[in-house]
Amino acid sequence: MEGQDEQPLREASTEPIVTSGGSEVVPRVLPGEPQNLSDVDAFHLLLEMKLKRRQERPNLPCTVTELVAEDGSRVYVVGTAHFSDDSKKDVAKTIREVQPDVVVVELCQYRVSMLKMDERTLLREAKEISLEKLQQAVRQNGVMSGLMQMLLLKVSAHITEQLGMAPGGEFREAFKEASKVPFCKFHLGDRPIPVTFKRAIAALSFWQKIKLAWGLCFLSDPISKDDVERCKQKDLLEQMMAEMIGEFPDLHRTIVSERDIYLTYMLRQAARRLELPRASDAEPRKCVPSVVVGVVGMGHVPGIEKNWTTDLNIQEIMTVPPPSVCGRVSWLAAKAAFLGLLGYGLYWMGRRASSLVLSLPAAQYCLQRASEAWPHK
Repeated sequence: MEGQDEQPLREASTEPIVTSGGSEVVPRVLPGEPQNLSDVDAFHLLLEMKLKRRQERPNLPCTVTELVAEDGSRVYVVGTAHFSDDSKKDVAKTIREVQPDVVVVELCQYRVSMLKMDERTLLREAKEISLEKLQQAVRQNGVMSGLMQMLLLKVSAHITEQLGMAPGGEFREAFKEASKVPFCKFHLGDRPIPVTFKRAIAALSFWQKIKLAWGLCFLSDPISKDDVERCKQKDLLEQMMAEMIGEFPDLHRTIVSERDIYLTYMLRQAARRLELPRASDAEPRKCVPSVVVGVVGMGHVPGIEKNWTTDLNIQEIMTVPPPSVCGRVSWLAAKAAFLGLLGYGLYWMGRRASSLVLSLPAAQYCLQRASEAWPHK
């Protein structure tokens, strides 16, 4: 009978379907199970097989942190380096070991496209920063936030070019492995990137923005794969974060600390007890603790651990503060200076081009013929 029980599981598919309402991907069971099984029986059969696969004491990588919710639900947070082959292996191993009910990744709806693009396309896209991308970023996030996003994309392109590896491989691995687990939902757990960029820009002074943009523009230090793998060590990351806090504390608060809170909130939302289906309304309700796998950058793991048992309010970190009067004046002054320099540059280039054209023999000949043909008074 054991071989017969495994047949419906092989025939059942959990191909993910992206839903538009809840930033999640819901597995779908395709036709193929025996026709004499009811939906409830089929569910219990697949659930039983899933629980048999789930390890009571999973052998997990050292990059995994286990958290327990108040209702007994368990969350396994995989800390990753975004350009790491080892992180992809850690994610795949964790999902196979614990057979989760929900997988939450550090992505938002604005970056979900990287889940379905192949590695070669992503590698090409990551290296190319075009005017079209700049215009799209400005339309989505505003001028300053859009320019800052493009500078950060330049940093990502620099790392991509150095390593020959597209970012987000661990998220694509999580998406692929989650599709193999029956009844596993896939949640997008990061704060929308326009909100993050707008709050980050609003938190910086005008001169801090200039200093940050200057540093990002001239980033050219070589990066090796060993450097990326060392990023999975918490002590190295904490040292890097400490350096960042010293120079741009407000930037660290908006880009790291606030997203720690948001990711923690989304992991908590995912870690809720699951209600099992009933054969009839007369049957009593039965709920079981859920198992969740979170896939986030290693730098977010300490913040998630810190916020796990605290009361969280994400409404405050979802609002975009209006620009200050000083910021608006500074931006208008910078814009006027830029337009003035652009206008002067065009004027100088026009004069230079005109003088070059007029110095050509053909142009002088045409001017001479025109002056001879023009009637003299």
